[in-house]
Amino acid sequence: MTEIQTPRLLLRRWDPEDDLVPMAEINADPMVMRWIGDGNPLSLEETAEKIERWEEEWDDEGFGLFAVELLGSGELIGFTGLSVPDFLPEVLPAVEIGWRLGRQFWGQGYASEAAHAALEFALQDRGLDRVVSIAQLANQASVNVMTKLGMTLDRETVHPVHGAPLAVYAIDLTEYQA
Repeated sequence: MTEIQTPRLLLRRWDPEDDLVPMAEINADPMVMRWIGDGNPLSLEETAEKIERWEEEWDDEGFGLFAVELLGSGELIGFTGLSVPDFLPEVLPAVEIGWRLGRQFWGQGYASEAAHAALEFALQDRGLDRVVSIAQLANQASVNVMTKLGMTLDRETVHPVHGAPLAVYAIDLTEYQA
């Protein structure tokens, strides 16, 4: 089982029995979801389907989205990790790093801490040469995490389904500072 520990966090595979309800609560928050896809919150059933797909990606690709929990309490705070950004064919082939945290965990450096660990996993453990990250242009908090990771703007584009302006950031292995 793949696990990564940071000073405050544990990144691990999903346990649908324990993780479904807390992740569904995060996905049900309109403020959390406003920058994701069409901006609509997800139901418990939709979250269950997502967790199942995230675990399938681990099996198919050898990487995926980690469940992120606080070391001290074991509380699930969201996810970070790697996925193939099929929704944006113009950047393929690519692997994207992404994150989503419950609102009560924003502004504490957890997203940057978890994403840095996931980026190191991508470039050093999984041997990827390049990683991208995609966010809506107005999502300044995610853009800030991308720049903290050492990523630079690769291109601006538009979501092919929802029409939202997107920023695609990237980092190559040669640019990465562990």
